[in-house]
Amino acid sequence: MEAYLRVGVISSTHGLKGEVKIFPTTDDPGRFKDLEHVLLDTGKEKRELTITQVKYFKNQVILKFKEFNDINEIEKYRGSDLYVSREDAVPLEENENFIVDLLGMQVETEDGKLLGKLTDVLQTGANDVYIVESPEGKEILLPAIPDCILEVDVEGQRMQVHVLEGLLD
Repeated sequence: MEAYLRVGVISSTHGLKGEVKIFPTTDDPGRFKDLEHVLLDTGKEKRELTITQVKYFKNQVILKFKEFNDINEIEKYRGSDLYVSREDAVPLEENENFIVDLLGMQVETEDGKLLGKLTDVLQTGANDVYIVESPEGKEILLPAIPDCILEVDVEGQRMQVHVLEGLLD
């Protein structure tokens, strides 16, 4: 299990005083208002930054960090990821999981037949769709609904599913 969860990517600078535009990779961009710190992936280390200001513009979040007061100091981090520790992550509801914990999971049917490996999650609005790659390289799309997803074992990296009629055709 990953120790850190990605919450955004620095897409560009904003103004001259070290603010940055963030493309959020979290379901709830409003969560930045509650964050005091994030971890910047510098490529060599994860550096803790203190958030001093949060604004929103269109589909992006504008952040100001205590550690940077000039555009030239932060410019080199364009394209860098921002993370939070699991302790600072949004609490999950029952039967909810972080996508990063699902990726790579072995997916098998209720009778033990290996379907493949979960490679991606499509977020459609109504319900997520799990993309499973079979050992033969075929893509299988599974709706993330209780009728289909029977058990998720994050620790064991295993998912048990009921394949609805027509999904493998």
